[in-house]
Amino acid sequence: MKSKILAVLTALAPMTAFAGETKLDTGDTAWMITATAFVVLMTVGGLILFYGGMTRFKNIVNTVMMVLMAYAIAIVVWFLWGYSLAFTEGGGLNALVGGLSKFLMNGVDYKTLSGAYPEWVFATFQSTFAAITIALAAGAVIERMKFSTWIIFVILWITFVYALIAHTVWGGGFLFNAGTLDFAGGTVVHINAGITGLVLALLLGKRKDYRKTAILPSSVVLTALGAGLLWFGWFGFNAGSAFGANEVAGVALLTTNLATAAALISWVLMEWITA
Repeated sequence: MKSKILAVLTALAPMTAFAGETKLDTGDTAWMITATAFVVLMTVGGLILFYGGMTRFKNIVNTVMMVLMAYAIAIVVWFLWGYSLAFTEGGGLNALVGGLSKFLMNGVDYKTLSGAYPEWVFATFQSTFAAITIALAAGAVIERMKFSTWIIFVILWITFVYALIAHTVWGGGFLFNAGTLDFAGGTVVHINAGITGLVLALLLGKRKDYRKTAILPSSVVLTALGAGLLWFGWFGFNAGSAFGANEVAGVALLTTNLATAAALISWVLMEWITA
């Protein structure tokens, strides 16, 4: 029984998209395109509003641009070389990183399938994961890092951090081969973004005005709207990671909605108890 469960879970990993059916499924394709759009909305809508509302009014424009440019640059770098580094064979270095056989998406056209849908769709879906991961980390450096420095950091980080971690966990690297299971980015996205933000915060040190002036949010309403869009977009993020319109997507949909609702209630209760 244990072996059967492991086999089923392993089958849910993204790499199976390359070894699945070779016939196009329009239903799965439509769902993956929709899920991708949901994840785009999480960043360029939800995260921008969420961070913009939390920052001080004088820094809203800078906050918006840091998140927006992180997303845009990550998408471009992903299609230039990030996707190839994450999801191709890396030869002698395959345990850590892929190769450049799909540099500039070489060898991939609109007819190339990745499972039951076009590889273009799979690559685009994965690009939104890369983009939102670095955009999440932006929250640790807002108001604390020069914009030009941030741009350079995003390019280097997608190349040398995200692409490598995505390959080791999802793309056939050593963690993937060791049986690591990451259904929707718990490791590749969330732990990765958290550690990145922590390291950046430690390197930058405390704010110059730390505990000298009150740091008040510019708009709680914007933050709430951003959180709502993130909640909405997470249906595409998690249910889309089933890589098809199937029963696993349904379970992910239910779990995402229920877990978010329970978390919100728990937070309100804790605030009420400790107030």
